[in-house]
Amino acid sequence: MTVRLRPEIAAVPPYQQGRPAPQGGYKLSSNENPFPPLPAVVEAVQREAEHVNRYPRPGAPQLRAALAEELGVDAERVLIGDGSATLIQQLIHAVAGPGDEVVYAWRSFDAYPLFVRTGGATPVEVPVDAEHRHDLDAMAAAITERTRAVIVCSPNNPTGTIVTADELDAFIARVPADVLIMLDEAYIEFVREPTANGIELQRQHANLVVLRTFSKAHGLAGLRVGYAVGDPAVLRGADLCGVPLSQTSLASTAAIAALEHVGETFARIDVLADQRDALWQRLVDAGVPVPKPFGNFFWIPSRPGQEDAIHDILDANRIVAKVFTDGTRVSVGEPEADEHILAAAIAIQAIQ
Repeated sequence: MTVRLRPEIAAVPPYQQGRPAPQGGYKLSSNENPFPPLPAVVEAVQREAEHVNRYPRPGAPQLRAALAEELGVDAERVLIGDGSATLIQQLIHAVAGPGDEVVYAWRSFDAYPLFVRTGGATPVEVPVDAEHRHDLDAMAAAITERTRAVIVCSPNNPTGTIVTADELDAFIARVPADVLIMLDEAYIEFVREPTANGIELQRQHANLVVLRTFSKAHGLAGLRVGYAVGDPAVLRGADLCGVPLSQTSLASTAAIAALEHVGETFARIDVLADQRDALWQRLVDAGVPVPKPFGNFFWIPSRPGQEDAIHDILDANRIVAKVFTDGTRVSVGEPEADEHILAAAIAIQAIQ
């Protein structure tokens, strides 16, 4: 006799992490920053490594204070987590359980259904529109008395599209005040055009929580550190759903160092954004219907049943990307990979 798992757990497909690249290939499957950590970050981590025999301070108070100053908010409105995805899971588990619903766009971050189902709640997936953008009107219409939370991802992972300020204002106005709104801004630093200001909106709406991370733009994916900005009562509930002392001292120290040298980080972001925009234009000129990207990745639409053929195309071009049933997400990586991305995208379009 085997141990009986909860039915919703047994039915959840596991999250598929991006595969590593083969020798001589390019790993473009996890939206990682191709730049190495800043020297100041490496030095700070090396110093802190001498003290890893001790537990970190609960709640990473020094990082909370640094972020509060950077964002212009009170420290009690900041919650540190081991990645923004973990904080989203904690928030979902804090507000939703069996019989409750969580609304989000689809396709969006493929960990959302896992987070919802492991908490016992029911995911409500609202299809993105023909331009691969959130259909916020349809999402608002999908809210019922059972809805406990909604998630808006901007830029949307994996389609790369954003939500405008006016669109988000109108959407928030339609969401009941007792329903949690999570604004997932994991890629916000890469956006160069006007979009919703999540931190400013949070000051106006107690049911809004903004999620951000140091994994992408700041290049700290291997250390797992993210943060939430929201109402202190909501954040306390999320904190109770997390593992005590899960924010490591190495991660917090690295994040503080990154904030102290944020100008260097944004100089790198400009380089990546220039590379992204130039490659996107080449893709469009080649006839590949890639939606305009606002993160550090591209979305190449496809049809179900083509996954094996797409993997073969990617392998032939020495690229590892994340292939879904309806498209492929390719990260912006080393400049040397751009020609391979272009060739692969043209080949994928040819089989449509």
